[in-house]
Amino acid sequence: MEKKANNKLEERIYQAIDSVRPYLQTDGGDIAFVELTDDNVVKVKLLGACYACPMSLQTLKLGVERTIKNAVPEIKSVIAIDGELSGEL
Repeated sequence: MEKKANNKLEERIYQAIDSVRPYLQTDGGDIAFVELTDDNVVKVKLLGACYACPMSLQTLKLGVERTIKNAVPEIKSVIAIDGELSGEL
């Protein structure tokens, strides 16, 4: 049952990410969903220009996190991770 609930949360997270993606792509960046933890923390990977941008923390917190939390109030926070992506965009 909990896995089904997580799938619904993830679906809503993907929709929220898709709503901010065009803004990131305008500046040569992108974002990928990586994981939803058991304690409702969303892990994302900033890609392209967003990865190395000095404003990436503000973009993450004021743009991405705010959008996701508005769409999915159960989410506690959104964090960016470094490293290889295991999945596709």
